[in-house]
Amino acid sequence: MKRTSKQVALATALAVALSAAAVRSQDASELSDTVKKTVETHQQTQKKQEEWAGEQAELMARLRAARAQVEFFDKKKDFEEKEVAALDKGIAELERRMVESVRLNDSLLDTLNAVTTRLESFVDQDLPFLMEERKARIAGVKAALARPDFTGAEKLRRVLEALQVEANYGSIAEVYQEKIIVNDEEIHADMVRVGRVSVYWLTPDGERVGEYDRAQAKWVELDQKYVETIKVTREMALRMRSVEVIDLPLGRIQP
Repeated sequence: MKRTSKQVALATALAVALSAAAVRSQDASELSDTVKKTVETHQQTQKKQEEWAGEQAELMARLRAARAQVEFFDKKKDFEEKEVAALDKGIAELERRMVESVRLNDSLLDTLNAVTTRLESFVDQDLPFLMEERKARIAGVKAALARPDFTGAEKLRRVLEALQVEANYGSIAEVYQEKIIVNDEEIHADMVRVGRVSVYWLTPDGERVGEYDRAQAKWVELDQKYVETIKVTREMALRMRSVEVIDLPLGRIQP
């Protein structure tokens, strides 16, 4: 059957219309896909922005904490540097004091040794009373001065004590017994020491008296006229009678 021109035209128009509709349908699908992808992309971007904002906040907090820690350690470093400087200064001062202490200790020891030597010489030349006790005391002081484990203060105390004891002898009167040699004769006598003025002796029977003669450095016998005076002196030293003024023989002080 032959188609007319109108039929052909209609068919052509229908075909074109169907083709256009197909094209529009395809464009709508593609547009829908594009919109969908755009929305998804936007959502992902928004999510990543939120994640980055959270991460950024965390990083800023860590940065602030790190800066605060750095500032703290800087201040601590400055403090410790000042503390170390103060300790160094203190150590230097202690070292200086140690050197000075050693110097003073050596100087003190030399002085104490010299004083002890003079004290020993004085005792040797002094009136002969309690000689064993006095020499033993000086020997103890010299032993203390030689000990490295004794401090300077302890050594000074020992020397001062010895000096004090010797000084006290000058204000004390005492009576004690001792054996002495008088003109090659051994006599057991009561010794009457009157400070450092003199030392007198009296036999137990009260018949003989004498004193230590400094000039001759020996014991001598006195005249019988001094017997009563020496007896009175002994009684006063023993506190058997009240103190009174009496005349005592002093003998020669120097040769």
